[in-house]
Order: sequence, then C-alpha cells, then structure tokens
Amino acid sequence: MAALPITFACGLYDRMLALQTGEIKAEGIDLNFLTLDNPREIFDRMSNRLEFDACEMSSSEFVSRYAAKKLPFVALPVFASRVFRHGFIIVNRNFVKSAKDLAGKRIGVPLYTQTAAIFIRGLMQHDLGIDLSSIEWVQGAINEPGAYGNPSVMPLLKPTNIKPNQSGKSLSDLLESGDIHAIIGSNLPRALKRNPDVVRLFPDYRAREKDYYRRTRIFPIMHLIVIRNDVYERHPFVATSLYNAFCAAKDHAREKMRYSGTLRYMLPWLPDDVEEIDELFGGDCWPYGVEPNRPTLEALVTYMAEQGLIAAPIPIEKLFVPTFG
Repeated sequence: MAALPITFACGLYDRMLALQTGEIKAEGIDLNFLTLDNPREIFDRMSNRLEFDACEMSSSEFVSRYAAKKLPFVALPVFASRVFRHGFIIVNRNFVKSAKDLAGKRIGVPLYTQTAAIFIRGLMQHDLGIDLSSIEWVQGAINEPGAYGNPSVMPLLKPTNIKPNQSGKSLSDLLESGDIHAIIGSNLPRALKRNPDVVRLFPDYRAREKDYYRRTRIFPIMHLIVIRNDVYERHPFVATSLYNAFCAAKDHAREKMRYSGTLRYMLPWLPDDVEEIDELFGGDCWPYGVEPNRPTLEALVTYMAEQGLIAAPIPIEKLFVPTFG
C-alpha cells in the first residue's frame, strides 16, 4: 500500500531535523516537511485557511479553540517549542526597579493571548504577587509598528484593559521613550541592546528559571503539534505514526547533542550545559506525552482560566488524541 502523503509545517528545530532529512520516517506516511521559521505565519495559515495536514501550533490557541468547541484539528502531546520566560520581562528601569513596580504600569505585549504572555502573567501573579487587573496592556509587534501577525483568536471571557498600539511606533520604541514601562512576550526588544535604561527585570534569569523549575516542575510549553480533523478522521493511524516518529527524531537529536567528540552546535560550553541539564531534569529535559508534562499543562489551563481566555481549566487528558506510543 502506498504511503499516505502528509504535509507538515514546522520550524527546523533540532528535535525535528531527522524528519526533515529523512533519517527518521513515520510509518505509512510520506512526509512533506515544510520548513517555516516564523511560527506566527504557521499558526495563522493553519487557523485561518487550514493550509497544512499537520503543523506546530500555539498551545494557548489550541486550548482556546478546544474550550470554544471551534476546533478544526486535534493535538498530539508533542512539544515543538518550550522556553523558560523569566528572561523575557524587559523593563525601562526609570519606571520599574523591582517586580512589585510592575503593578499599575503600562506593559507591551505582542498578543495578549500569546502562550508566552500567558505563562509570564502566570509567573507575575503566582510567583511575584502582581495584581494583573491593575495593568494596562498595550498590544502590538515588539520591533515593528502595528499588529503582530494576523491571528484568529477566541474572544476574552472577562473585561481586560487592552489597548492596541496605534502610535506608529514599535513597542520597543515606546519602551525607550517611557510611553510603556515594560514588555513581555516571545521576543526581545531591540532597545535591550542599545539603550542602557532598557534592561531585563531579572539579570540572573537563568538561576531563577532553574529554581522555578525545581519548585514547580513547570517548563513552559509554547507549541504543540496538530493534525487536521479530516485527516485524522479518515486516517487515525496518523496520530500514532507521527507521535512515534517525533519521539524517535527527538531521541536522535539528543544522541547527537551528547556526542563529545565534536560540538554539534556552536555553543562553546555545550558539554557543561548538558551536565547542568542532566542535574536539573534528571533525564530527558524535553519529554513528550501527557504525564511527564502534567505540571506545565495544568499550569497553562489554570492561567488561561484565571486570565479570561477559557471559562474553566480543562482536564489535560481531554486535549490530546490517543497515540499508543
């Protein structure tokens, strides 16, 4: 029987590379791997036009659509992107000198519903004690004027003080001028490199992130993998086949990263980083599946409910289709 053609759009991450090169194959599938380095483009093309059979997808956008029962795709517990976010709270130090100073400020955010922003607000509320309702959110692209992408997002379920950035300037420019006082999100403002008043709230973010993980077991998940409903309904084997292939590709990347004869990446202290990762995570730092990621996934749905993106937390098991992997 001929292999089923599947078009898959994703960034060319190390954990996906073996699928793109063909070193790892999904059983029964002829995978057409489309490399797109702009995640927002992938999300918008899939959400607005269902252009791919499968792709990486914003975790929060998937959960919002699931809760609203407006879901044209199903999800696999495969996490293409995850990033600790303590280092992505950028402030103008003329206005914000400590975490408590964030209360009552104007804070820029690319997209209020963005997964990175949700996790940072959860951190602000639960770890830093910030009253989120006191903040005015200014929404727009960080390093360009105007909006961030062309997202199709679900409406918020409670009033939130969000203003679009219509200044004709980027959020980075507004932070420099003091028109906003901080920026959170998935990217860093250019002003961080050029203006000494624009700084990270936590210069020691790496140490704080390690402590945070030890205390909470949360390693924020940005993107999961989705399969279009019509593809999954006609060919349910695709879920298990892709899941197994994603796991094999990740294991392949971990093995290559750990080879000490040469450095796989342009990271001079990679062997030391690997030892640090092993000490912190005690094994696989990037697990797939539901159970190893329960603290992170439960935090995400809790934060989304608290922040008005969904009505109530969703049981994690309901979010993903069976994989039998």
